[in-house]
Amino acid sequence: MNWCDKNSDVTEWNSEEVVVPYRSPMDNKVHRYFIDFYIKVNGKQYLIEVKPDRFTRAPAIPKRKTKRFLNEVAQFAVNEAKWKSAREFCADRNLEFKIITEKELGISYK
Repeated sequence: MNWCDKNSDVTEWNSEEVVVPYRSPMDNKVHRYFIDFYIKVNGKQYLIEVKPDRFTRAPAIPKRKTKRFLNEVAQFAVNEAKWKSAREFCADRNLEFKIITEKELGISYK
């Protein structure tokens, strides 16, 4: 993360080193969720997940429930379980959990 290295307000950061346990709704087993980034800025600590915006919302219900749609629904359910566990993990440790998409990063897909 070039931005973290060049930003003097960032005093600590790492990538995929924080692991949060979560229970998957798919198999009801506990799995490990590797958060994309830990960043400490001006004394405040964040866990950051970077995802395409379309993966942060439930998929729209199509006229026909295709295999692709069912896979997207399953992945969204897993993501929600991960994010719920991450928020609880952060609340217990005085951290803040954020999901960042291309919108926050100023990236547009054509």
